[in-house]
Amino acid sequence: MSTSVSASAAAAAALLPILTGRRAPPASRVPGIGRRRIGSNPRLFSSSAPSPVLPAAAMATDGAAPAASDAGSKKKLLVFDTKEDLAVSLAKYTAELSEKFAAERGAFTVVLSGGSLIDALSKLTEPPYLESVDWSKWHVFWVDERVVPKNHEDSNYKLAFDRFLSKVPIPPGQVYAINDALSAEGAADDYEACLKQLVKNGVIAMSAATGFPRFDLQLLGMGPDGHIASLFPGHPLLNEKERWVTYIKDSPKPPPERITFTFPVINSSAYIAMVVTGAGKAGPVQKALSDKQTSSDLLPVEMAVLHDGEFTWFTDKPAVSMLQNK
Repeated sequence: MSTSVSASAAAAAALLPILTGRRAPPASRVPGIGRRRIGSNPRLFSSSAPSPVLPAAAMATDGAAPAASDAGSKKKLLVFDTKEDLAVSLAKYTAELSEKFAAERGAFTVVLSGGSLIDALSKLTEPPYLESVDWSKWHVFWVDERVVPKNHEDSNYKLAFDRFLSKVPIPPGQVYAINDALSAEGAADDYEACLKQLVKNGVIAMSAATGFPRFDLQLLGMGPDGHIASLFPGHPLLNEKERWVTYIKDSPKPPPERITFTFPVINSSAYIAMVVTGAGKAGPVQKALSDKQTSSDLLPVEMAVLHDGEFTWFTDKPAVSMLQNK
């Protein structure tokens, strides 16, 4: 179940009492990081320390996105022996951030993507996290969504609901699905209007540096072509600088109609976990983490450069197989 976002200020404003200890009814409903051991070999590579895989400069990705500055950001690369080890570490990382932001802000704003990322969250649905995480503080969003009904097999909402959201007690009114009755353009406008109301209500933080919403954690994946969200290589949407949420009708990956966060929103986040596994993604990983980056012909994943935050790569050995000195 979720809240289907609406441009109505009243719908989003009803969520404000949640932060003050009173439960508010949802607007509408639809069916429904420190060093740690990683597998058998502990590996943590950071921009703040020498790395056997990459030099610090490579992790900084200077010049990767002209619109962003990573002077205040940190990057880490984690390489796991198995997907099971990755899921264990990702659960701990997410639970720690949940505790941090719930204590600091009274809310934890989490952005999901689709694909294999959802399976990587599986450990959060099990003890000890199922009981220890304060799920009442979670507010869940999507970095992109296909413009299809919520019960459609292509829906990122359905994927997340079936494999994650239905197994944890997040209040339904704090799960923000798109309005699937609208066109792609209408759904993007509606989602952006909802985000702006939630910023006014104090649910979503605002970046003083960028003027865009500052989500606490974005849990992202990457396609074999280096795309993130629904921002694809060579597409004009890569250059969008004003909108928070926009739409695409010619996605090179079906279905063609989608909505997506823009790079100014992605790059304003406090934390990003980029979850990438498998040899099929080794090429984009090598390009993104190479020390030979230039500002031309960037893959979308290379344009994800936080203004002031922490960016952590959660990868496995096949995904980093093309990196030198791996």
